[in-house]
Amino acid sequence: MFVNTLIAKRHLLANKKQTLVAMLGVTFGIAMFILMISFMVGVNQFMEDTMLSSTPDIHIYNDIKTDYALSITGDYYKDKNAVIVVHHPKPKQVTLNIKNAAGIINNLRQDPDIAYVSPLLSTQVFYNYGPVQINGYINGVNILDEAKIFDLASKMTQGVPQNLLSADKGIIMGRGLADKLNLNMGDMVTLTTPQGTTMSFRVVGLFAIGISTIDNTRSYVNLANVQQLMGQDRSYITDINLKLRTNKIARPKAIALGKKYSYKSDDWETANASVLAGNIVRDVLTYVVSITLLVVAGFGIYNIMNMTIQNKMKDIAILKAEGFAGKDIVQIFLSQSLFIGFFGAMMGEVLGFLLAYALSRVPFPHNDFIALKFFPVIFNPAHYIFGLAFGVVTPFIAGLMPSLKASRIDPVAILRG
Repeated sequence: MFVNTLIAKRHLLANKKQTLVAMLGVTFGIAMFILMISFMVGVNQFMEDTMLSSTPDIHIYNDIKTDYALSITGDYYKDKNAVIVVHHPKPKQVTLNIKNAAGIINNLRQDPDIAYVSPLLSTQVFYNYGPVQINGYINGVNILDEAKIFDLASKMTQGVPQNLLSADKGIIMGRGLADKLNLNMGDMVTLTTPQGTTMSFRVVGLFAIGISTIDNTRSYVNLANVQQLMGQDRSYITDINLKLRTNKIARPKAIALGKKYSYKSDDWETANASVLAGNIVRDVLTYVVSITLLVVAGFGIYNIMNMTIQNKMKDIAILKAEGFAGKDIVQIFLSQSLFIGFFGAMMGEVLGFLLAYALSRVPFPHNDFIALKFFPVIFNPAHYIFGLAFGVVTPFIAGLMPSLKASRIDPVAILRG
């Protein structure tokens, strides 16, 4: 073993430039793998966090489906042989509230899988500020429950969610909506429902999630204020948002709750299926490109080892003539390949970490995108373990084939020329 290792060392040092080129091939392959996968996983994590900051783990609501198959005209035409055709029928008056909402909420709070429950009453409104009128939505909530589900405190740019508790008819607005209306903290804004009811609120907080469709249209007020604005009683609730202790069980839990309460129950994965599909595509692309880089580096090692063996044919013949067995020849050249792979992978991991860290400190170019200050990068130890393993296995396979070829060389035929 000692002699074989010494011979392998002599070969590596005799061709320093060739050894360095092979090692750098592995180094840059591993470095690009670490950089790409750290960045892509960071992007996917950011997208998921953004989704969850605007989507509850489970959303329960009354999904009204109007049946146009029956018509009240049948009550006026008693002839059973007559064919009644109604063009453009109008739906009957329906209510969107959840029946026995208080009882359902109480049961949900006792469920061990559910961390937080937030009742919600949402309605379309027009925001009026002087001559400016903007269409949007207002959510009536128990602000402490809502803040826990969506981590609203971290999204606040001015004020805190608890301001709603101390203010009489206070409102927390999206940053984009407030800018459109030229509103600041303490200003008054009038809201008008499609039914013509109006109510004035004072701005007590501003938030920015980073999704323009939310920041430009949504506001939060106390649940009782929206019930009053809509002319409904204190039991009128249209939606229930849930935060689970782990969102991995959201889909089966949503199905179970839907069957239990006979209301529509959507999980966060179903609500954001297109975004999750994009995450999968990016993951596959990242792994394909990264593994391709590693395989290319492996072929580079194979070519170098093959050339080394061709140049060392006479040395191999002399070694075998002196009594070295085929396994000794394999060990000599395979150890060279493993040395190149291991140290190349170690340098690649260091370089990859430095590149990923440098990227994580680069400011995101859009300053108005409050939710993201720097490029998202995730430092996961599993990526480094995988990179090191792949950086050793690939050179091992690349060096094994020429090493086996060298072990089968006939020394007599080589020495005769």
